[in-house]
Amino acid sequence: MIDVNRIRRPLLTALVGAAIAVPVPGAARPSAVPAPVPAALPPLTATAAGLAARYAAGRREVLAAERTAAAHGDRRRAAALRVMADPGRRFLSFDGRDGGRVVEVFGDLAAARRIAVVVPGADTSLDKYGLLRGGARRLAEALGDGGAVVTWLGYATPRTVSLDTLTTALADEAAPALRTFVRKLAGVKPGTTISLLCHSYGAVVCGRAAPGLEVAHLVLYGSPGAGADDVTDLRTRATVWAGRGGGDWIGRVPHLPVPFGFGPDPVTPGFGARVFAAGDGGHSDYLKAGSVSLANIARIVTGEAPRA
Repeated sequence: MIDVNRIRRPLLTALVGAAIAVPVPGAARPSAVPAPVPAALPPLTATAAGLAARYAAGRREVLAAERTAAAHGDRRRAAALRVMADPGRRFLSFDGRDGGRVVEVFGDLAAARRIAVVVPGADTSLDKYGLLRGGARRLAEALGDGGAVVTWLGYATPRTVSLDTLTTALADEAAPALRTFVRKLAGVKPGTTISLLCHSYGAVVCGRAAPGLEVAHLVLYGSPGAGADDVTDLRTRATVWAGRGGGDWIGRVPHLPVPFGFGPDPVTPGFGARVFAAGDGGHSDYLKAGSVSLANIARIVTGEAPRA
């Protein structure tokens, strides 16, 4: 019988060492800040008028969370939410509870022919949302006309240095919600090419959501594994891509077989993914301006071959 604790101890040690050796955003989850239960949202549609109503409802939720945070005395969270409530922002949904759940659009979703849904990894929350948002904005610019990007912070992300990052438990909880969202998006945008872009622990979420999901591309980057033994085990018709930056500490984390870990490294030949060049950046640099990884991820989304 395999001693799971004996296997996991060195993996946690590696994670702790990586977190100390390099700067990892969000070393601790944000403190609990009260927020109201979101109201019912208008149905998701692809018309300009329908999306405007949905965005307005999302903004109301941000403002309601801002008022609650201010009443609680958390001025930092309240100030951040006031910035998020800018009328130019486009939230398909917002929930300020438990670290935050945010689904935000960058670009013209109504006119988009290509949509990239970005699924973030560990330590992503309202207090660390700027890093995710910045990458999404740069990707939307790289896609140009006809492209849109959606950030899907739809689950409770694990802390980087925690036992939660050693199991698929949080990914298993998140996968049904991601699957539902992508299917609704595909339903209101028939004929649109949808790609799932999955960073770090987000690759585990995408791997658990992938079976039967109709997306064109599944892009795993900075991934500790996808919770699968290989591409076939993902049970998807999507083209599966994998990339890792030369300076990414995730490359030093041991890979354990499912169910004791997340399976093989997706960039290894045995996994079966198409490997794309991701440059020499670190764990948080994949959507960095001017990076090789950003350019190649954008090319994958638009249906072009990534460059060496």
